[in-house]
Amino acid sequence: MKTVQEKQQVGGVLGFIERIGNKIPDITILFVAAFVIVCVVSAVLSQMHFDYVHPTTGKNIVVNNMLSGENIVKLLSTMVTNYSGFPPLGMVIVATLGIGIADGSGYINTGLKKILSVTPKFLLTPIIILVGMLSHLGPDTGYVIIIPVAAYMFYASGKHPLAGIGASFAGIAGAFAANYTPSAIDPVIQGFTQSAAQLIDPTYQVNVLCNYFYAFGSTFIVIASCWYVTEKISEPWLWKACPLDKDINIGEDANTEVTPKENRAFLVATGVLVLMIVGLIAAILPADSILRDKNGVLASFQAPIMQSIVSLLFVFTGTVGLVYGIMVGKFKSPQDVTKAMEDITKTLVQLIVFYFFAAQFLYAFGASNMGALIAIAGAEFLKSLALPPQVTVFGIIIFVACLNLIITSASAKWAILAPIFVPMLMAVGIAPELTQVAFRVSDSAVNVVTPMFAFYPLIILYCQRYVKSAGIGTLSSLMLPYTVALLISLTIMLYVFWGLDIPLGFQADYVYPRRVM
Repeated sequence: MKTVQEKQQVGGVLGFIERIGNKIPDITILFVAAFVIVCVVSAVLSQMHFDYVHPTTGKNIVVNNMLSGENIVKLLSTMVTNYSGFPPLGMVIVATLGIGIADGSGYINTGLKKILSVTPKFLLTPIIILVGMLSHLGPDTGYVIIIPVAAYMFYASGKHPLAGIGASFAGIAGAFAANYTPSAIDPVIQGFTQSAAQLIDPTYQVNVLCNYFYAFGSTFIVIASCWYVTEKISEPWLWKACPLDKDINIGEDANTEVTPKENRAFLVATGVLVLMIVGLIAAILPADSILRDKNGVLASFQAPIMQSIVSLLFVFTGTVGLVYGIMVGKFKSPQDVTKAMEDITKTLVQLIVFYFFAAQFLYAFGASNMGALIAIAGAEFLKSLALPPQVTVFGIIIFVACLNLIITSASAKWAILAPIFVPMLMAVGIAPELTQVAFRVSDSAVNVVTPMFAFYPLIILYCQRYVKSAGIGTLSSLMLPYTVALLISLTIMLYVFWGLDIPLGFQADYVYPRRVM
């Protein structure tokens, strides 16, 4: 049990992090500033000579002055296409529209409640963590539905409710690098990785599911480690440090009931989903399938199936949501369906605005050749250190983990880091897919411990329903063991995959240039 002095020390550290984080400008403003800085610095560096040679062209790298009349005119003429052609933009919107139908119909919420309602007590913790992972399909569903329901289920079964909050929070936010299904964040991260890789190799492509095998494999060790933390560390500590209030008001948190109509609609909609999956598998099995490339290869960038992943996500989730919504009466007209898509699109407004400035920044960063210069100079420095690639990648994991204490948005953080890390590590033979998964490891693990995380205030409110004195220090102290466990387990899993040369995902390698796979 922590002493008062120890709690004050924890609160002081977390308070310092919170104060520093609150002084950081809005992430969109950061990218406006970054764009201006790139333009100004490019004007200065364009007057200098560098001996670094571009690995693709074989020519010395020359920095272009982005403040010259010619480059300003070119920027103005390409500003719209920079934005409209920004890789993550279209993919995120399309994927989210389909998820919006499934989420707006109530299908996702019903599925999560059904899983929790049939869970025996001895499997409650791992199932809570698992459901948290699956909730990635519905944006913010886990925070609004799973966490309060998990707290109630722990409370109703005689376990500490804050332990349920910790386990579910770890599954939702902490285990973002581990999942059984693709999620909306995959095309976001992939888009930045591909754009960054093309600073060095303009023909390089990154598959949306380049980390899927690792994500799937990691689910098992994540569930095991978070289960252990919940049962052996968090819950015993909570009973001592955070006794429950006597006047607990559960309110709507206890609502885990699924009506007969919802149950029937869920079974039918899930049956439709199974049929679609079986149909897809049957369609790709023949060697001459139209979903394969011209050589009959399935896992190829030219294979239509690989080019249709986001579209399939839209079709599958949209169809299932449509069937469910009609059967339960949620969708009574076409307007109801479009409203579900419109409602979920509102959650993308901030991202869509941010993407505009991120696209201009990445254009300027690439067109100025500053990206290539930093990458090659950084690579030369890494070569001089003669570090094994395993050590270099571990350094990336630790660096991102520290940065994540202040900047928690994965897309915003990777938009800044990808143009630097991806080409720099490519220059020393490390594949973009490996750099991306290293980023996702530390980005996931630290989410749950920093008070800068967007959902921290909401989760603290959930805690206060059972322990009124709970605050930032309480939640961060609760989640710290999960962060340590996740960081260790996800890192170990990465090195196991790497050591055994198990593919990280589709068309992914550990080295650059790619080996013949």
